[in-house]
Amino acid sequence: MLWAGRMRLGTFGILLMLVHASAACEFGPFPYSITGIVCRMTKPGALLLNQETAQVIQAAFRNAKFPNITGERSMRLLGKVAYGLTNIQVNDLSIEQSEVELKENDAIHIAIKNVTAFFKGTLTYGYAGAWFFQLFHSVDFEIESSIDLQINVKLMCQKDRVAADASDCYLTFHKLTLHLQGDKEPGWLKQLFTDFISFTLKLVLKSEVCDEINFLAQGLANFVNELAANFVQDEGIRVDISPASIPLITANYLESHHKGLVLYKNYSDVFSDSVFSPSLLTESRMLYFWLSEHVLNSLASAAFLDKRLVLTIKGEKLQALFEMEDTEAQQKVVQMIFQGTSYNDSVAKVWSLAHPQISVQPEGTVVKSLVAVEISIFPLGEEPLMVLYMEKEITVTIQADYAEKKLVLHPLDSRIEFKVFKCAADPSGNDPSVRNFLQTMISVVGIPQVISRIESALTSLMNSKGLHLFEIRNPEIITRNGYVIVQLDFSFPNHLLLDFLEKRL
Repeated sequence: MLWAGRMRLGTFGILLMLVHASAACEFGPFPYSITGIVCRMTKPGALLLNQETAQVIQAAFRNAKFPNITGERSMRLLGKVAYGLTNIQVNDLSIEQSEVELKENDAIHIAIKNVTAFFKGTLTYGYAGAWFFQLFHSVDFEIESSIDLQINVKLMCQKDRVAADASDCYLTFHKLTLHLQGDKEPGWLKQLFTDFISFTLKLVLKSEVCDEINFLAQGLANFVNELAANFVQDEGIRVDISPASIPLITANYLESHHKGLVLYKNYSDVFSDSVFSPSLLTESRMLYFWLSEHVLNSLASAAFLDKRLVLTIKGEKLQALFEMEDTEAQQKVVQMIFQGTSYNDSVAKVWSLAHPQISVQPEGTVVKSLVAVEISIFPLGEEPLMVLYMEKEITVTIQADYAEKKLVLHPLDSRIEFKVFKCAADPSGNDPSVRNFLQTMISVVGIPQVISRIESALTSLMNSKGLHLFEIRNPEIITRNGYVIVQLDFSFPNHLLLDFLEKRL
């Protein structure tokens, strides 16, 4: 692995995280119509990544392995002079300046200026001629170099995955000086090797550096694809993030478009009426995500099919629901329902009877679901008894925030319509007190508790994918008709690059 190959790996590699398609892929005449997820990184985000990358990865290439360089040259009187540069290592490195430019509809241009690198190693040389016969000498050397590096990273799509072509790579040497063992060797020897080794060294460095950059770009692209695919997968439910269209590269942002189809067993997800348009996103923040309400609906359907929309409540949590207020009416209803059985010997089960329906609107995300509630008691020494069963259609509007590395869900309003109501204490259904109490309890305490459980489960899931490792600044979750926008600023994700370096280098 070569030092220059790693030097800007992070810069264009992290940019690849946001772009998963290219002009090499073929798409239909209306590619935006099948777009379920969009990611946009603006130029401030790209500049931040570029500024921080060198500081993170410099330590990674100090133990890099360099190829040996050998050659020979015919010299008058001396005959053939053979040489070899071995044990080459980076002794010191500094980067003065690095710039990123987004070339519209073309490539990501990375310019690294005034890279000063010192190499050290061993020079072995020998010659045979009329007066000498196979005389070999070894001397320690140091090479001082000053280099500019330019890379144009173009993007290609292969098998629904991004491939980075960084072969458009140029090195410009401003300085390449050979120092031999403190300059104690004869001047003619230093001059001899400086003249014809420098040329060979430049060719080797350019070839190895550019090839290594291209190789590592491919490796990082695969790493990022795997990372993204894992982030949108949980057990048997996953999201198809293959490209939906050609990425959009402008002077101000990079934008990638993904299908966003939910994959679960034999569940068939079809999407062809996306409302996405680049004009729906702005350029004031570093990073944007756009999600169609279809993606949210499909995820909810998959969760239903996977039997995840089930909640069991007992003990103290069940007590908190039914004792939200200490009144005589409340005590009467509790006595009627639980028939004197303690909360510890009672269980409430809540589950969804059908696929929840999600509609995204400016006031929030509206969730409509047909829900069943069953309460059973377990009297000591007796058979379990179901004392309450009800089915109700609940519609609730939710707004979401992300703060202190936690997802926060705010229920704004709710509507409850009873479909089925059976209570053992009121088999005729003529006593409205139980139903009225339950309606109030569900609105005031029940829905918030269920949403709190969902909030905690989603936060735990996202943290298990490493979201908490990112330094996210001022995130906003904005709902519009038919879609959600998440916009934020961020700090450099050091952990991602270090993780890649540990696994691949």
